[in-house]
Amino acid sequence: MEIRVLRYFLAITREESITGAANSLHITQPTLSRQIKDLEEELGQKLFVRGSHRITLTAEGMLLRKRAEEIIAMVDKTQQEFYSMKGNLSGDIYIGGGETEAMNYIASVCHEIQIDYPDIRYHLYSGNAEDVTERLDKGLLDFGLLIQPTDITKYNYLNIPAKDRWGVLMLKTCPLAKKEAIKATDLIGLPLIFSRQVLQSRMETNDLAKWFGKDWKDLNIVTTFNLVYNATIMAKQGIGYVITLDNLADTSDDSPLCFRPLSPKIESGLDIVWKKYQVFSPAAKLFLNKLKEKFSNL
Repeated sequence: MEIRVLRYFLAITREESITGAANSLHITQPTLSRQIKDLEEELGQKLFVRGSHRITLTAEGMLLRKRAEEIIAMVDKTQQEFYSMKGNLSGDIYIGGGETEAMNYIASVCHEIQIDYPDIRYHLYSGNAEDVTERLDKGLLDFGLLIQPTDITKYNYLNIPAKDRWGVLMLKTCPLAKKEAIKATDLIGLPLIFSRQVLQSRMETNDLAKWFGKDWKDLNIVTTFNLVYNATIMAKQGIGYVITLDNLADTSDDSPLCFRPLSPKIESGLDIVWKKYQVFSPAAKLFLNKLKEKFSNL
């Protein structure tokens, strides 16, 4: 299986047409058709269903698309790492993380590096802890910014000197909006919108579960989310109350939403992690050294 052919395959999935893919690749249609036929024979599976107007993927084709995207991303990343070894320091740094104000710390390090090394590029991937650690394990990310509680025992990590405070995001017209802080008893029976990462966390490390106590298993959870943007849309429609971290949604005077902290207060720490025994590109190594330098000063 050649990298070139995988790029051909992905071009067809993108264009949904042999003709369109051939034009984008600047090769002839018969050449592309032959390459894909050879790929199907090599794998022993049919990859496409050829319709009258467009080409769609079979179940086997969808699996190959996922794997091909990962392989191509790794190939491109590796090439960039070797290119960065030539001449002035350059290259690409891949960072994944959830939505958190702590990204300001990462951005400040990127800015410091950019002044001296303007040819270094940064690629940000947003996702929950499961998404980020999966991409870390596959080598598609160099670093992950993870909100606790998350199992980081198999990674090297730096603790970021920042805390995110938990609270409730809701319409300003809700009765609870009149309170300065929200207690667990205020939320019992109300429709709640929860992060899947929190719900999947182990009880012994789940501070929210401990905060709710005996009522944790009886909460009225009507919606779950992995990133808070869509959860805020649900809140704006009055679907429920979002249990989330502060500063992740617009609660300005023009917004219909407001945020009220939990009481007693709950805060989550943050870690930036990377694979143990990771061999970094020069750019990523510089980034890590800058992180260590900055956080040790803090």
